[in-house]
Amino acid sequence: RFRLWAVDNTGRRSSPSEVTIKTPCPTVDDVKAQIADKIYNLFNGYTSGKEQQTAYNTLMDLGAPTLHRVLYHYNQRYESFGEFTWRCEDELGPKAGLILSQLDELSLWCKGLLQEPKIGLRRMSLKFLSCRYTDTKAFGLNWPEMGQDVHKACDEQTLTVMYNDYGEPKEL
Repeated sequence: RFRLWAVDNTGRRSSPSEVTIKTPCPTVDDVKAQIADKIYNLFNGYTSGKEQQTAYNTLMDLGAPTLHRVLYHYNQRYESFGEFTWRCEDELGPKAGLILSQLDELSLWCKGLLQEPKIGLRRMSLKFLSCRYTDTKAFGLNWPEMGQDVHKACDEQTLTVMYNDYGEPKEL
């Protein structure tokens, strides 16, 4: 999400326009989600108060998309020791509800995409022009003369957008 506005030759800005680039789901870094081993090790055996707090802090900092991927990776590797949501509830008690409630924040369609075995994080650069107008001489309120010495200066700028590829690449 970013903001665009126009700037006139006096330097005044127009009202901003919000521009949102939408992707099917919030982007997720699957490499960051590979913490299932860390969570398993924190939950394995007796879980001390310090380990509980570490697990809680780690999981709360992830956000809904990455938490879905942690759930996916955890269950792929460790479900025989207890499914992820059950282990969270068992190890963290009432605190687990705050973490697990994030799993409901995404659409069913997005949740389905996040169950893909492979998710790649990609970067795309969008080029756009940023232009400004300047008047080369001071002007008063003589409207007919205004604009005669107006110059336009444009700079090419780049906006980087992150997005995900879901699943294995398909051959066309």
